[in-house]
Formats: sequence, structure tokens, C-alpha cells
Amino acid sequence: MSQEPKERKNWTDGELDLIVADDFSMLQDEAVSKPYNKAEHNRLLRQHIGRSEGSIEFKHQNISAVLLKLGGRRITGYLPAANYQKAIIAAIDRYISRHPIALHPERIVNGLAERQGLFVAMPPPLLPVKPTKADMERLIRKFNPVERDFRNRKLGRDGEELVFHHERQRLNQLDRPDLARKVQWISEELGDGAGYDILSFDVHGKERLVEVKTTVGADITPFYITRNELSLAGERPDAFRLCRVFDFSASPRMFELAPPLEDFVHLSPLSYEASFS
Repeated sequence: MSQEPKERKNWTDGELDLIVADDFSMLQDEAVSKPYNKAEHNRLLRQHIGRSEGSIEFKHQNISAVLLKLGGRRITGYLPAANYQKAIIAAIDRYISRHPIALHPERIVNGLAERQGLFVAMPPPLLPVKPTKADMERLIRKFNPVERDFRNRKLGRDGEELVFHHERQRLNQLDRPDLARKVQWISEELGDGAGYDILSFDVHGKERLVEVKTTVGADITPFYITRNELSLAGERPDAFRLCRVFDFSASPRMFELAPPLEDFVHLSPLSYEASFS
């Protein structure tokens, strides 16, 4: 496990506020494809807070670890380091509370139909559930990434459109233009009640019932799945496929899950129906 370089006492709130703001500044540059220099950012911070180069880099890795829990993006090259001081959570809370748009780095993504395919990655490994510390749990509840993505209807629609064109391109590349023409964007044409978003096919003409879940966050960002979608996955395990599109604003990629979904994700009930009879 990586450790923070040894130096004087824990970071002060003022120092943490400066490095958190610096981290989000670089993330904003990445979101709009603006070049920046991490070494130069590090040098300028050292002038203000008197910390070592290694200590600053490690603190950026701490910030990456917290942002990953919030379903946010992290700076390329700063791998998450989870053994951080509690005060970093409060500093990130302060920054996001003052700048709510910081966790919503969506930009207008054009040309979805013209994109040449969509990179398909392997699903992340299913890891044992670990208890979350109380201060981190409060932060996650306050800036819930699952709720953020769920309520962003434009993000959801854009992700569906991206997968819709990907399915057509895939079938054309498999020399099945006849099937490509039959791909339907069900949720756009008929609404959300079908339990899936896109009707597609495999190379042999077998149906693929594709449900799309999109996030601006990383591949491990949690997502909501409805009872209707779970039921369809159980009824049609041969056809149902869940496509998880992630890192949508910067570099959209996806992975695909086939039933049983419990082999890939932990399913937790979050709400209950209240009735009087």
C-alpha cells in the first residue's frame, strides 16, 4: 500500500482547500480538452503551502480515491490512494458545496451517429462489500452519484443514442446490414415500460434486449436498476443485456453484463412499496 511521504503535521484546512481547488481546476481542463501541466501545478502549490512534491502528489491521489466513491472523474495519472486523513473529506465537501457543477462535468457530446464504434471493456471485478466509514457515507448521501445520473435525463438519452448507433455499426461490420436496419430504439419510440431500451440482434438474428445505464463517472460507479428490468433479465436471460456506459463526457466506453446479474454486481433493495391493504 502506498504511503504519504513523511513530513510535518497533518495538512491544515487551508492547505486542503487549496489542493482540492487545484485538483478540480485540472479536472475542468481535462473535461474541455484543455492542456495543462501537472508538474507546473505542483510547483505553484509548493510555493503557497510549503509541502514537498511527493506529498502534493500523494494528496492528489487521496482526492482521486474520494472522487471515485462519489462517481466522479479523477486526474489521469493520479491513482487512488485510500489511506487519507478524514479532513480531506470535509475539504471536498466544502468545495463541492460551493461549486455544485464540479461533480457534473457533462459537456455537449455531438456526432453520436458518426462515432466509429464504442470501446467495449471488461466489466470491473466483483469485490466483497466493505463497510464505509461514517464521514464518507455522509458525503456519498449528500452528493449521491447514483441519483445524479438517474435524474439526468439528457445523459441517459445520450447514452442510449450512443449504444443504438453502436449496435447498428456492429451489425454492419458483421456483414448483417439487414439486421442493422431492424435495430430499434424502444425507449425513444415507445417509452420506458418495456424493461429495456434497444432491440438489437446477434449475428444469427437472435434478439438482444439492451438496457443502457450511463454515467459521467468511472466504471465502478453504482447505478439504479428497476424491478421491471430485473424481472426481464430473469425471464429472458438469453436475450437481456445490460450495457454500462461510463466516463461519458470525456471518453465514452462501455461494458456488457449478461444474466445472472448477481454474478457481476451486488443488488441492494433501496425502496419499498407502502400500501393500506
